[in-house]
Amino acid sequence: MNAFPFSWPGRVPASRSPLARYRRQLWLLLAPFLAGALLLIGLPALLTFGLAFTRYDALTPPVWSGWANFAAILQREVFWIAARNTLVFAGVAALLQVLGALGLALLLHPARRGVHLYRGGVYLTTILPDVAYALIWLWLFNPLYGPVNLVLGGLGLPQPAWLIDPATALPSLIIMAAFRVGEGMLLLIAARQALPAAYYQAAMLDGAGRWAIFRHITWPLLVPWLLLLFVRDIVVAAHSTFTAVFIMTGGGPGYATTLLPYLVFEEAFSHLRIGQAAAMLTLLFAAIALFVWFVYRRLGAWGYADDL
Repeated sequence: MNAFPFSWPGRVPASRSPLARYRRQLWLLLAPFLAGALLLIGLPALLTFGLAFTRYDALTPPVWSGWANFAAILQREVFWIAARNTLVFAGVAALLQVLGALGLALLLHPARRGVHLYRGGVYLTTILPDVAYALIWLWLFNPLYGPVNLVLGGLGLPQPAWLIDPATALPSLIIMAAFRVGEGMLLLIAARQALPAAYYQAAMLDGAGRWAIFRHITWPLLVPWLLLLFVRDIVVAAHSTFTAVFIMTGGGPGYATTLLPYLVFEEAFSHLRIGQAAAMLTLLFAAIALFVWFVYRRLGAWGYADDL
């Protein structure tokens, strides 16, 4: 404990140090985002969690029902169909997105003429509004005059019905989602450019080829980034599919493309079973949180940097 009521000459109080000032500036910059996230995400999530334990139809006041909504939806076959479709969609789409982003990142990371135009073209798929992106693919997959079937017919290949056939409807949505690789590509380009150049110089001096360099240097060092991107893509794919399903398939044919976000919408706004819809959404968020926690516990801060 300091026995003197004043600071030593030249000593800067902790509250006025450059580090403290830097942290205050960061919090000021984050304040609008945190306020918006609390208002637009945190508060609706709390309301959804509360409604999950009530019987509510938007016409009469909510009535407490305990775990009845969860018991009801777990006994419904359509819920398990939607859960299976969501799991397949999220897993396959995320894997394709990561592989596509990795391939494009390795192809476009070297600085050469025109590379920024190619990167911008790939990133364009990410910044397109979801509605516009879904309408573009609705045209591409049109079985009569869509460009995809025209190309397949010109090559003498089968021309699927795509969104009309239950066997190809969900794969069509997966293909559509797999092309949104702009963010992943930029992340992996930054990761590739941050890798130690000394490793590559030593490998080339030893006469290693491109495949050997990729297998023994690039791939092991990029694995933490790829896992991070894969987890992020699974989380995004699991809860952000409503627009595409609503515009392109309406959950059909049959229940082939009924994913959990669309089923939640149908339950809440078509059948006015808002309590059950909130229970479905709560289970979806709980599954995502459990998945993220499991990955974090298994991998932690796995990386190649010395400070991890």
